[in-house]
Amino acid sequence: MNLQDINLETWQVVLFIVAAIWELTWKGFALWRAAKRDHSVWFFLLLVLNTVGVLPIIYLLATNGRRDDHGESSQGI
Repeated sequence: MNLQDINLETWQVVLFIVAAIWELTWKGFALWRAAKRDHSVWFFLLLVLNTVGVLPIIYLLATNGRRDDHGESSQGI
């Protein structure tokens, strides 16, 4: 199989790029929050699993508004 055998339509390429940007954005926010709060298990799961943004969004929603270990409120991202 060479590169010429792969026939991707323009919409497929655009869809892939949009999905990659979506995943990287949510994953970046979630990884940052997990690292900041020293949630190593969440950090590992978020880093390894590619769920098109579903797992990072769940983590961000679950930890929104909770206080971190230092007693500081963590409203927002």
